[in-house]
Amino acid sequence: MSHTNLILDLENAGAVKFGNFVLKSGKVSPFYFDLRDIVSKPEIFQRMVDLLVEKVRDMEFDVVTGIPYTALPYAAVVAQRLGKPLIYCRKEEKSYGLGGSIVGSYRKGDRCLVIDDLITTGESKIETAEAFESAGLVVKDFVVFIDRSLKAREVLGSRGYRLHSLVNLEEILSTLLSHGKITAHQAEQARTFTRNLEASHADTRVKNPFADKLTELMYRKQTNLILSLDATNKADFFRILEATASEIAMVKVHVDILEDFDPTFPVRLSALAEEEDFYIMADRKFADIGNTARMQYRGGIYRIADWADAVTVHLISGEDILKGLFGDAEGRSIGSAFLLARMSSRNNLINEGYTRKVIEIGRQYPAWVAGYIGHGESLEDLKRFREKLPEGQLLLMPGVQLRKGKDELGQQYMTVEDAVAGGADGIIVGRGIYGAPDPASSAKIYREKGWEAMDAHRSPKIVPSTMATIA
Repeated sequence: MSHTNLILDLENAGAVKFGNFVLKSGKVSPFYFDLRDIVSKPEIFQRMVDLLVEKVRDMEFDVVTGIPYTALPYAAVVAQRLGKPLIYCRKEEKSYGLGGSIVGSYRKGDRCLVIDDLITTGESKIETAEAFESAGLVVKDFVVFIDRSLKAREVLGSRGYRLHSLVNLEEILSTLLSHGKITAHQAEQARTFTRNLEASHADTRVKNPFADKLTELMYRKQTNLILSLDATNKADFFRILEATASEIAMVKVHVDILEDFDPTFPVRLSALAEEEDFYIMADRKFADIGNTARMQYRGGIYRIADWADAVTVHLISGEDILKGLFGDAEGRSIGSAFLLARMSSRNNLINEGYTRKVIEIGRQYPAWVAGYIGHGESLEDLKRFREKLPEGQLLLMPGVQLRKGKDELGQQYMTVEDAVAGGADGIIVGRGIYGAPDPASSAKIYREKGWEAMDAHRSPKIVPSTMATIA
């Protein structure tokens, strides 16, 4: 079966469509490829498997996988035809039975061939590779039916992966155009959309005013330390904060744990922040529907919007929570959000799919999102996470102490050096400072270690445009 016949078969089967299609990102594409229903068309399915087998027969691999769900049936038949074990990664890790995310038998060091239906940017393929690599497998080759990208081969190649495709977008457009299946205008629309998509993806820098202000303050005070001050009364809170204020870039407040909160608290806190040059983040972790979140933020007894420079936000309720918090401000100065993309507690329910969606939404709202709160299971895991974040938005990392470890309630800790080396722009430290016999001395140690690590691992990602010459 020639590639021309494959393209025409796919078009005839309705797998290649032209029109207006809303993608997961919200963008409207003039074309769409959908290979899911091909499994119900045995003749075409068999011919596509034949092409796959021919493509991969001479590659070196020990096991085969298909990315759920579309590619899994193809991978199963290819594995059977070539006498190779089939494995696959669950979309959701089981919490019952034997648990685990990878189904099938394999040995550490086995080379895994990854099959998928198509590729757009390459990001999801890299995440797939990372999942298998974390289980001890080796991933080098990806095989797709359709490469609809312009630069995915380069993106994967820069990470040490090889991309193989049966057909690419230009072959599809040229074939359909020459056979009168689409017009020249439709072909050019598809090319233009793909060029623009690649350009927007390549330009990952976003602009958030608070991210720039916080970064400038970090350089001005030579500190990337954020104090998580979980005192339960005003006297302890201000005693510790006044002793440590010169060492910090921002204080993170759980205002709702104060047993003696009154309207004088935010007044005194704001005055101290002005005097000692630090910012205030209310760690409210907003997570409700937009209207409720707006009332929690702007009203109630705390009136957080009146005094906090930034707040933390869960996106479990969707992106409309950001509109509820920051939209329709009626001329008022409204703060910025740090989105909870990962958590440092053991066995938390956030998965990579959720994290990716949080980052996608954060990228779409740069005026409101200053960055992300996220942790890493290891230095390499944290580096991979940091690479996914848009430039211009910051990564603040909780669970940082002088020594690696965990507590009895599931909190996991990474060292200051590893946190910064992994890409954290700000290190969040709580009990390591406020629980110390001398909080001022402890804060000084964390500030010095954090900034020494920043000097050693400084990334242009943390430097705002107004300070580009500093790095």
